[in-house]
Amino acid sequence: MIIADRDAHGEAAAASLRESGAQALFISCNIAEKTQVEALFSQAEEAFGPVDILVNNAGINRDAMLHKLTEADWDTVIDVNLKGTFLCMQQAAIRMRERGAGRIINIASASWLGNVGQTNYSASKAGVVGMTKTACRELAKKGVTVNAICPGFIDTDMTRGVPENVWQIMISKIPAGYAGEAKDVGECVAFLASDGARYINGEVINVGGGMVL
Repeated sequence: MIIADRDAHGEAAAASLRESGAQALFISCNIAEKTQVEALFSQAEEAFGPVDILVNNAGINRDAMLHKLTEADWDTVIDVNLKGTFLCMQQAAIRMRERGAGRIINIASASWLGNVGQTNYSASKAGVVGMTKTACRELAKKGVTVNAICPGFIDTDMTRGVPENVWQIMISKIPAGYAGEAKDVGECVAFLASDGARYINGEVINVGGGMVL
């Protein structure tokens, strides 16, 4: 397994996996830079061979109301969430279509449907959904599946940064009555990467406790 990140979190994750007995390598990469993404895939192949599964889960937010959103915050979110996903998908597609097999799993968000204060984030995730469906149409006949997962309100470092009153408002919108965990999304990723999902392609799967119906 290759973990690409820009900071120590990626190395820590790789170390944790190695301790559990898995083969894992951390590679520092800014996925918004094409040359770095190209180098990432080359290093991954040198270390472990062909890239069979790509999970695009890099994502950031810079929330602000539309009339207050800065151009810099728009560009930053679009660069990481949308451009970065595109660049990684492109490198994977080049390789997977030649081999006639592969899995591309994009982590979008329930916010692709729109959310107050998230013009940039929602736009980036809506773009990910669009790229997912388009890539499916292009790659399905080459034996490649491309799907998107849309997490709802998941208990992460990102969501823990919201005020308590906002947290409670979000919980009230979830029929299940509680926030999801990262493992809930991970289980969906594992399924889409498995042989059991070979006929699932171009889909957008919500993991949100019923928040999106």
